[in-house]
Amino acid sequence: MNTIWFPDLSEAEGPKYRALAKAIREAVVDGRLPVGEKLPPVREVAWQLQITPGTVARAYSILVDDGVLEAAVGRGTFVAQRLMRSDLPEDSLINIVRNHNHIDFRGCRVPDVGQGKIINRHMIEAAKRAEDTYVDYPTSSSDAAARKAVCHWIGEDHVGRFEADNVVLGLGAQNCTILALQALLRGVRPVIMTEQLAYPGVRRAAQLLRAELVGLRMDGEGIRPDAFEEAIRQQGGQVLLTAAEVHSPTTIRTPYSRKRELAEIARRYAVQIIEDDCHRIAAPQAPAYRAILPEQSWYIGSLTKSVAASLRFGFLVAPSEYSRMARQVSQGNFYGLPQPILDLCETLIMSGEASDIRKRVVASCEDRVQNAVNILGQWDIRWRPDAPFLWLKMPQGWRGSRFALVCGEQGIRVKPADEFALSDAESPNAVRIAVNRPGNDARGKAALHRLNEILQQHALEPEI
Repeated sequence: MNTIWFPDLSEAEGPKYRALAKAIREAVVDGRLPVGEKLPPVREVAWQLQITPGTVARAYSILVDDGVLEAAVGRGTFVAQRLMRSDLPEDSLINIVRNHNHIDFRGCRVPDVGQGKIINRHMIEAAKRAEDTYVDYPTSSSDAAARKAVCHWIGEDHVGRFEADNVVLGLGAQNCTILALQALLRGVRPVIMTEQLAYPGVRRAAQLLRAELVGLRMDGEGIRPDAFEEAIRQQGGQVLLTAAEVHSPTTIRTPYSRKRELAEIARRYAVQIIEDDCHRIAAPQAPAYRAILPEQSWYIGSLTKSVAASLRFGFLVAPSEYSRMARQVSQGNFYGLPQPILDLCETLIMSGEASDIRKRVVASCEDRVQNAVNILGQWDIRWRPDAPFLWLKMPQGWRGSRFALVCGEQGIRVKPADEFALSDAESPNAVRIAVNRPGNDARGKAALHRLNEILQQHALEPEI
């Protein structure tokens, strides 16, 4: 995009940032924007197109993440050297930077506490025991031992009484969420209700299932009961999908009293509740919805954030009435999990080593969070020692999307609130900072101090 070519967005439908990202992407594909072309500064594009700088910054950020553009520290934003294909998604659920020149504070990643060596050892031992068990297709009983191990891992204290037959295994929590939704949703355009800010995977799941997503207003205790009931009555919501224990990106925990209010509304209107507990790594502070309303509640967890993401081992606990259906849905999707993974995870859990790893992960998380709070504590941040990210509200003079872009140009990646907002919904002026570096890591500390310095820089011009 040079000073001659600017797209016409006057007739574009939907959010302007999407329209701008699409226009730039198309211009790169057809050659109007050649490789290496430097894009104008955010404010110049905003002025030319009569949109906000935050809108432009968000479009640029999406295209940088997709590899269409690249941000060079201190030089600006350019058309990337190669575009692999023209139909790249607007965002990616897994966005891990392997460039060692960058510091990644975008995605939450489980800390390395030595679990790799433990997993390697158990894989070797499992292979020696396997003989011919890793040859044939999985059967309906292949995962029985792993499902019993999940019962041991979760415990009845948190989710109420359940049996191994209520457990369905999946390829991580995101996959289990989709399985639960597939089992529940009905009609041409079903409605899923969720928090007004949600993990991007929620939007992806809704798109995949051709469902409408309705965001519910929140307060300091999570979803507001009046917003929940209003959405059921006015929008016809079938399912509430919620991260009540550790809400990403805000770190909000929904207390037991609020859960009981919401569960009573769900009971009254026959709405199913899916609780995604994947971000919780420490002991729970309140019973899960399945313990409060077992006949209408689903519990989802995984080993991703507490043990190792590479295992892709997730699980759901379905209501007894839906357990058979949920299992049929999973078998229709992928027959069953790979037997080596089932054996490995069952061994990790039942040997007690998964619990030991989780304790070390919690301690590492607490250290990392405290280190970040010590550096950024002068700002308006929401944090918890057991949540691996901070929620930073922007000071006057900054927009979250612009701040993320400036940080990216300096080799530091954070996630603006825009990326958690539902389509066409209002977005708070904030960013999420994942604490992915150890507290004693010099580069990580330097990056946090640099964030602190950038925050102190106010925008030179008012936003338009």
